Amino acid sequence: SNEFVINFTSADLKPDALKGKGLVLVDFWASWCGPCRMVAPIIEQLAQDYQGKVTIGKLNVEEQPEASVDYRVENIPTMILFKDGEILETMIGARGKPALVEMLDSHL
Repeated sequence: SNEFVINFTSADLKPDALKGKGLVLVDFWASWCGPCRMVAPIIEQLAQDYQGKVTIGKLNVEEQPEASVDYRVENIPTMILFKDGEILETMIGARGKPALVEMLDSHL
């Protein structure tokens, strides 16, 4: 990971914790998941590109199972975009950078 990507815990993703945080993109992943490894460098690029506009990070579903239960994440990678704790959009499966850029830009 890099300095721009946050490693979220389940506690970080409680609705109360996300209030007032603006746009937050969370990549739900696991180390054994091949498609997650394809998405990882894209998440790192986006975290740098959107620095100061969108908080971008990852949540390891094995280490932090509570958040995956809270948000019913059954397949990974799953990207969830929050605004102040509300879910704006969910994207399931590995996607290219253009799809994620389009999602982020549509809410900025």
